[in-house]
Amino acid sequence: MAKTSSFDISTSVDLQEVDNAVNQARKEIATRYDFKGTNCTIEFDRANGLLKLDADDEYKRSAMLQILREKMTRRGVPVRNLDEKDPEVGTMGRVRQVVNLKQGIDQDTAKKISKEIKEQGFKKVQTQIQGEEVRVIAPARDTLQEVIAFLKGQDYGVELTFGNYR
Repeated sequence: MAKTSSFDISTSVDLQEVDNAVNQARKEIATRYDFKGTNCTIEFDRANGLLKLDADDEYKRSAMLQILREKMTRRGVPVRNLDEKDPEVGTMGRVRQVVNLKQGIDQDTAKKISKEIKEQGFKKVQTQIQGEEVRVIAPARDTLQEVIAFLKGQDYGVELTFGNYR
């Protein structure tokens, strides 16, 4: 039997780093002059992978989101994996926003990745969708390197990670 090589394409967010980034953002919000005397909060629901922002107005909500993105970037959390829902304006002008953390590749994106790999015409490359991952199999490691280089140049709305390269 011929020896084949493979790797997995996935995406994830390190929840501990997200927690650290949220704590840093809370500290900065507590000390910033433009947030003095306001009631702005960021909550992290680790079990559901949700961030909840609650601010006095739209300006403060966008400033909080900017601070949060900056802290996440510094901690190595891919901000492309943040799924920001539309802000909701409540009573007295308060603004709430929910931000989901994308933890795996959804089925539509996995099918799109698989289809684009097949359309490129790589030699003897096969793809398998396995839950929230896509496995790419080929007889030559050089071909797998070409597939990785191709995928790094594409935009799927999430930060792709390549693992289990064997």
